Amino acid sequence: MDEARQAGAEVAKHPQDVFWGGYSGYFRDPDGHLWELVHNPFVACDETGGLTLPD
Repeated sequence: MDEARQAGAEVAKHPQDVFWGGYSGYFRDPDGHLWELVHNPFVACDETGGLTLPD
């Protein structure tokens, strides 16, 4: 969220704990588009940070 803000985004909702155990927040980019930023500690990622889904 700090990177988005430093790049000119407006934080619409600061990240906070959510009921499923992760974090979620929203920011609006300089063009006015709303984005959700989510961290889910229960999802595995590969070495590049990409999402790894179970077979």
